[in-house]
Amino acid sequence: MSNANQNMEWKEELDSTALKYHIIALWVAVVFDMLFYVTDYFNIPAYRKEFFIFRLVVSLVCLITVLFHKKFKFSIQQLGVLPVLLISIQNAYMWSVMDAEHLQKHTLAYMALFIGSGMFMFYHWYYSVFIVMVNLIANILFFYFNSFLSLDVILVNGGVLVLSTSIFAILLIRTRYNLTKKEIIARFELNKSKHQIEEKNKEITDSINYAKRIQMALIPPESVVKELIPNSFLIYKPKDIVSGDFYWATELTTTKSNTANEKLVVFCVADCTGHGVPGAFMSLIGVKILNQSIKQKDVNSPAEALDYLNSQVFQTVNKHSDKDNIVRDGMDAVFCAINFNTLKLSYAGANNPIYIIRKGELIQIKADKQPIGSYEKLTPFTNHEFQLEKDDMVYGFTDGFVDQFGGEDGKKMKSKRFKEQLILNAKENVDVQKEKLSSYFEEWKGTYEQLDDVCIIGVRI
Repeated sequence: MSNANQNMEWKEELDSTALKYHIIALWVAVVFDMLFYVTDYFNIPAYRKEFFIFRLVVSLVCLITVLFHKKFKFSIQQLGVLPVLLISIQNAYMWSVMDAEHLQKHTLAYMALFIGSGMFMFYHWYYSVFIVMVNLIANILFFYFNSFLSLDVILVNGGVLVLSTSIFAILLIRTRYNLTKKEIIARFELNKSKHQIEEKNKEITDSINYAKRIQMALIPPESVVKELIPNSFLIYKPKDIVSGDFYWATELTTTKSNTANEKLVVFCVADCTGHGVPGAFMSLIGVKILNQSIKQKDVNSPAEALDYLNSQVFQTVNKHSDKDNIVRDGMDAVFCAINFNTLKLSYAGANNPIYIIRKGELIQIKADKQPIGSYEKLTPFTNHEFQLEKDDMVYGFTDGFVDQFGGEDGKKMKSKRFKEQLILNAKENVDVQKEKLSSYFEEWKGTYEQLDDVCIIGVRI
């Protein structure tokens, strides 16, 4: 939005506010100025006729103005000036024919006029000065021709008080006008800032959504995992639009020397440092390197795959770093290879274990307590061999599920509850397991914010 347009908008709103108040002031002058004639009728009967004519003229002029101001093209500020100016001249005349006692009583009405104008009028300070100057001249003329009171009596019985109130009204109107103007400008600036923030948020969100498309283009869709491992399920719940957790799966044949080649289904579940955009960047690096790993002749086991992943992640994120600025971000991972002919499982883990449930019992294969990518050289990862049996369930997962706060007391779920749920549902069809685990997570989370990305792969042997 241009500054010219913004200036026009806040001026339009200020004019709209002023118009509303000035129209009300004109109607008040039309109605109440005549109603106050009742007090004139009883208090100063000698001037009933003159007072009636003055009030009638003021009311009629205000009525014509309020009805035809658009036709006469009065400015909005002039609409507020007119009733105050006319009533102040009317009061000057009425004052000039009163004795000291009535003058003192009528002072309150005079003061109310200026205080009221200070509270309800929106016009520039020079209009206020104009009204006060005209009013002062009118008082001098009317008192000179009509009053028998001396100047000191006039000043003591209300003159000084009314003059002081009129000067105060000038300051009050000016202050109120400026404060209202600043408030409206500030509101438009705030709206402009909100609009800019919304635009930036939209741009950022659009960019992140596009990043999600890129991420999901590199991470195999669930349908691919299902094709490779038909009797499996995948739970993938990013905390944000993009995820620092990722999964990867493929089918390959080993090429070990002096050993018969094996046809294996391999899958990896990994948790990158952080979540959201930083984690998503790490996940893309991880997926890229895993895709490269299957082409490496010296990578023939899950442990060798993690060793390769570690060295390549470290080199990638520290390609342009010096010794004092080494990036220690990395990932935890589960890497499994299953031969569905021999039912042999090979597993290696970086901080994350795997669970195997057999006939209601949970078997845990522990991981090496070291991350991937934080250090260039690590102790080589351990390759675990395990003989599976028909109907075993194998689970690879990240820590987002067990670290979620929720439940009745808002506590962390922890591994114990997660294990209980896996054992409880392990006999179910894999699709039913997925549904029940997802429902349990959402019920546990309740109204709490999801703290981390969640990724679980379950495989029925």
